[in-house]
Amino acid sequence: MLKRIFRKLSLDDLQRISVQEYQNLEKIPIIVVLDNVRSAQNVGSVFRTSDAFCIEKMYVCGITAQPPHKEIHKTALGAQDSVPWEYCKETGSVIETLKKEGWYICSVEQAEQSTKLHEIAVDTNKKYVLIFGNEVSGVQQSVIDMSDECIEIPQFGTKHSFNISVSCGIVLWDIAKCFLV
Repeated sequence: MLKRIFRKLSLDDLQRISVQEYQNLEKIPIIVVLDNVRSAQNVGSVFRTSDAFCIEKMYVCGITAQPPHKEIHKTALGAQDSVPWEYCKETGSVIETLKKEGWYICSVEQAEQSTKLHEIAVDTNKKYVLIFGNEVSGVQQSVIDMSDECIEIPQFGTKHSFNISVSCGIVLWDIAKCFLV
């Protein structure tokens, strides 16, 4: 059997696009909403992941830090400049507006009647809002009440939660890949 030879790609090999080129790309119909996320580094990580999956927009709500912020910049590595975003004081008002615009609202939360991530039937004719909550208390119950679905990431160890930036990466990949046909 022939051994495959791997060579790590350089930044030049990756041919990254500019922020302007990114802004002109067709986006995957996903909006990420951060509901009272405490850590600015988590916010930056979510910006970076959102850029990687070319989502439509991010909303940062409540106490969630917003750019410009040095801790966001540290982990976002500039993605806060490419991903369209907006601050809103009340998460509920954002969800209310998006719901009226026809977006399918999904809270990523452990809840009664939640759907396990691997059981989600993604409909590529829908536009998805994915809500990620506070590191300690999660998504507000009032926001969950407005949701069309709660998505739960199955876990098998002794811990009962992922870091919000990890949750975002897992869920965004799982939903976004369905649009890559």
